[in-house]
Amino acid sequence: MQFWKLHKILLLLAVTSILFYWSFAYDLVRTDYIKLLSLYSGLFFLFYKLIQISKHDLKLLTWIAFIFRTVFILAIPNLSQDFYRFIWDGRMILEGFNPYLYTPESFIANGEFLVAQAQELYTGMGGLSASHFTNYPPLNQLCFVFAGLFASKNILGSVVVLRLIIIAADFGTLYFGQKLLEKLKLPAHNIFWYILNPFIIIELTGNLHFEGVMIFFLVWSLYLLYSGKWKWAAVVFACSVSIKLMPLLFLPLFWQWFTKRNVIARETKQSVSIKEITTSQAPRNDTDVLILPNTTKLIGFYAIIGVTTILLFLPFFSQQFINNYTETVVLWFQNFEFNASIYYIIREVGYLFRGYNEIAIIGKFTAIMILMFVIGMAFLKKNKTMVQLITTMLFALSFYYFTATTVHPWYVATLLILSVFTKYKFPLVWSFVIILSYLSYVQIGNANKTENLWIIALEYSIVYAVFIYEVWLQPKRNLTL
Repeated sequence: MQFWKLHKILLLLAVTSILFYWSFAYDLVRTDYIKLLSLYSGLFFLFYKLIQISKHDLKLLTWIAFIFRTVFILAIPNLSQDFYRFIWDGRMILEGFNPYLYTPESFIANGEFLVAQAQELYTGMGGLSASHFTNYPPLNQLCFVFAGLFASKNILGSVVVLRLIIIAADFGTLYFGQKLLEKLKLPAHNIFWYILNPFIIIELTGNLHFEGVMIFFLVWSLYLLYSGKWKWAAVVFACSVSIKLMPLLFLPLFWQWFTKRNVIARETKQSVSIKEITTSQAPRNDTDVLILPNTTKLIGFYAIIGVTTILLFLPFFSQQFINNYTETVVLWFQNFEFNASIYYIIREVGYLFRGYNEIAIIGKFTAIMILMFVIGMAFLKKNKTMVQLITTMLFALSFYYFTATTVHPWYVATLLILSVFTKYKFPLVWSFVIILSYLSYVQIGNANKTENLWIIALEYSIVYAVFIYEVWLQPKRNLTL
């Protein structure tokens, strides 16, 4: 009774959220966009109030985050069909096939049903996925294998296994994210802007996108790096790359962290602790050893990431694998387009002058431009502290998404987790308005297969407005919210 008196508003917010999540998971059709927007907006308001009221009770927020995720345990994803391909790949590996060498269509077209529920999986994943080679890296494939091991003939059972993996990863992110925030002397409750966010719960736990597992390894790696354990940080970073390739974008940004920082190694009989100092500081006593900046650790860091990544890919390696995987990555830049912003403007200019879509040319130019931007950020922007490094990561990834030809909703998850450690909140705003992109999904279902550009313009107008305000117009402020 006492607990109810102290937490009745919080409990009402939590129970209402559970009911909304249940409706989202079990009683929502993707094309019912009025209900989609209403539920999502309501959940976002409730999420904001939960953190506002209980930001000092992290244990309670943790339990609430766990309970919200359990609502989805038995739900089949209703906003994405990618999980059908996940299950297919895992079962293919268990049957002894290399999933990188075959498309699902190549088997079904010949009447070969090599895995359980092959026709159902093939129909569920859709023609686009079925006609292309898989692009999911090896550790991601291992997750799919677990789903096949524990539920080889049941789609819902496989979904439950995949969901449990993603939930476990989210709480790993909570653990290391909170520890990193504490080390950086930032508010520990900031991590709940990610963990409790309806966008994260729906897109990762609900729709089974493995960005959550990639983010877990990325945050863990950053925590290890800040703790001075750079070798293990490299291994864990490679694990992140082996879930999704996206962290490769960040590799040039580590240059200053290793080469432009002076540190003191304080030697004790049991251990060596690493502590940042300014270049003007000298060793504090006879037991302090000044380690001058050099590139040796940087090279070692990159080498460990490279070797670990290659070892993880090695079981699938062949010349055909290289050809197929390269083809798939290139297609991503030059053939697919969805929920883009700057790219769509450039595309319209191309229509005016050339009369047709030049995505192949624009895609190549965009990839080069992104690489040049990231390298420029590595050399020109200060990345000596962890907050500076993560902020630069945030800007680099934002530039990539602002110029990309394809920005699926779940991509924003990585921006959101990076923003937790910075003063910028535009990814939090984007995590709310990204739901508008699903209205474009509805439009794609029409006869002309076209997106509603007015909806996309509304989404990005809001995101860019907040971005410009925070980056150029708003005065300096602390990292609390």
